[in-house]
Amino acid sequence: MCGRFVITSAPAALRQLFGYVEQPNFPPRYNVAPTQPIPVVLVENGARHFRLMRWGLLPGWVKDPKGFTLLINARSETVLEKPAFKRAIRRRRGLIPADGYYEWKAVDGRKQPFFIHRADGAPLGFAAVFETWAGPNGEELDTVAIVTAAAGEDLAALHDRVPVTISPRDFERWLDVRGDEVDAILPLMIAPRIGEFAWHPVSTRVNRVANDDEQLLLPISAEEMEAELEASKPKRVARKAAAASSDDGQGSLF
Repeated sequence: MCGRFVITSAPAALRQLFGYVEQPNFPPRYNVAPTQPIPVVLVENGARHFRLMRWGLLPGWVKDPKGFTLLINARSETVLEKPAFKRAIRRRRGLIPADGYYEWKAVDGRKQPFFIHRADGAPLGFAAVFETWAGPNGEELDTVAIVTAAAGEDLAALHDRVPVTISPRDFERWLDVRGDEVDAILPLMIAPRIGEFAWHPVSTRVNRVANDDEQLLLPISAEEMEAELEASKPKRVARKAAAASSDDGQGSLF
């Protein structure tokens, strides 16, 4: 899956790569999370445009969004049939500019975060589907989900799902929604080639959405990983002790 990502390339460079009309200026983001507004590239009236949408798709048929599960990812294997996505995949496809994403893997009994990026350092274009939800009082909300696929042999070492990334040569094909046919895009909804991505462990500071700085991307050593583990132990012990003594046992883009 993809639950956090990074967008650090210069706005002008992203505009040149994705070819949208607008030139928005925005600061780098190192810890983008669900429910936040994120950039989406789409085609309107024959031209590519830059739009902000809430990360977490909300289908148009939802009556009460408060009781609806947040859909941050759409599985490529079922996106054509799932009620939440089957219309969007045919008529509302977009690209999300990014420079990498985070994934967590169980290491020594805890979740260790890793930063994943293209091996050549180039920006990414996540495959996305979006919907505009209209509320009973006339309010509208543009929402989006990232398409995911089964991980390839290398990235499967971290997680069994990966975001689908679209190559710049295929941007036009993915964004072309002039017809309802999807045969042309089916070959695009696959995992990256083996060796296309690289990754390294990073600090557990990324676990907190409030932390959003370039230090999050720095690789950490095995010794630093161990130090973070040791630092977290007293807190975990204290929480367990508190639970045992209680009666019921009982986280804008721009």
